[in-house]
Amino acid sequence: MAHDLNKSYQFPFEPPSEEDIAFNDNAIPNRPAGVPSSYDEGGSTRWTPDAIAEVQALAQLGRYQVRGYNTFNKRLPTFDDLTFVPATMTRLPLEGYRESCNTTTILGGGTGRVEKPIELKIPVYIASMSFGALSASAKTALGYGASKVGTMTCTGEGGMLDEERQASQCLVYQMTPSRYGVDINHLRQADGFELVMGQGAKPGTGGLLLGMKVSPRVSMMRKLPEGVDQRSTVRHPDFLGADDLAVKIEELRLATDFRIPIFVKIGATRPRYDVAIAAKAGADVVVVDGAEGGTGASPELLLNHTGIPTLSAIKPAREALDECGMTGKVSLVISGGIRSGVDAAKCLALGADAVMIGNAAMIALGCNSPRYEQDYKKLGTSPGACHHCHTGLCPVGITTQDPELEKRVDIAASAERVARFLTAITMEITMLAKSCGKSSVHNLESEDLRALSLEASALTGVKMVGMDKVFAW
Repeated sequence: MAHDLNKSYQFPFEPPSEEDIAFNDNAIPNRPAGVPSSYDEGGSTRWTPDAIAEVQALAQLGRYQVRGYNTFNKRLPTFDDLTFVPATMTRLPLEGYRESCNTTTILGGGTGRVEKPIELKIPVYIASMSFGALSASAKTALGYGASKVGTMTCTGEGGMLDEERQASQCLVYQMTPSRYGVDINHLRQADGFELVMGQGAKPGTGGLLLGMKVSPRVSMMRKLPEGVDQRSTVRHPDFLGADDLAVKIEELRLATDFRIPIFVKIGATRPRYDVAIAAKAGADVVVVDGAEGGTGASPELLLNHTGIPTLSAIKPAREALDECGMTGKVSLVISGGIRSGVDAAKCLALGADAVMIGNAAMIALGCNSPRYEQDYKKLGTSPGACHHCHTGLCPVGITTQDPELEKRVDIAASAERVARFLTAITMEITMLAKSCGKSSVHNLESEDLRALSLEASALTGVKMVGMDKVFAW
């Protein structure tokens, strides 16, 4: 007989307390005398301690688990499976200090439909992270840090902060299916517009902001009840397919007087087809966000078991633009788990025009820094291992709306760290490009790479090291 979830069942005895329901770790007995020591060794390859803990958590909570940050799936292929093969005899490397390597990046300038394409000094910019997920001080610091090195930030879901607009030399305005905080006047102040179809951390679902982060200001901007969990809608209410998307993009161009480029952001699921649709519908820039992309809050199952890895999404996304004649017209931005200039350079070599960073920027701000250790302990974690963004209790004041915690963000110092981080990773990119003989970071190509595993070769189309051939499935 099926269990009716809508029926209120009564226990035939006194209902248990939450304390009774909770698993008591101290109640687990020691191994009985006479049981061989092998009893504790090895264990099931399927029912690992993590799998058992997951069942126990679900049995106690009665719902799926929610957390922030990004995937904990250790089996995803990484950029570490690729290596650069710099110039030696067959090519001429550039002198490190005497010869320059251009990093200027133009986004949205290829279609001829935009009056003011976005011009960045570097091929890296700050991801769309909302006010709500992040504190106002964190958003402001990101704006100042990005502006100092000539790159841009994005509003994320929930509207534009006045202080973020003031801090950001270049700012992209985001609209998600929920339409929270959308204001036509703010849209016209933006340097770019990002229409979100999905994100890598939780493709196929909407955003999530738990009630403890819906502060009075967030509530006012998003027109939501204060302190109530916010679950964004999954799809846009006024368009469904490719033809509708083309109409919507044209409406946005009219609303912005054809001044600014239109970005379409998608989670990496079927990039070959999704990128082609976005490009043919009229997008100036397509952002592909891989499964390693971060988030302020998501059901953990979506973080670990949906979407495809960033490494595997770049090749089909680039081929989609090639096949529909949009290379050089529509820009491709890659995001999701990019940690360093090395990762960014590999994205460029595989076909990206620019990369977008989120978690790395937060860490540069001070996320997981070794301060306020007592507050980390209250969350059951420690510096370097914290992923409790969803709780609103961020010990360093970045992913919180608590005024006292937010005071821990020193805007000037945080902005300087972000600027230095962006400067450093740009230096890493140019060092690799020069070593490959490239006078522009945008001249990096897959021929400059070799795969260290058969899997990486098959996913990226890069030649296998030592074999000079691509392995395909």
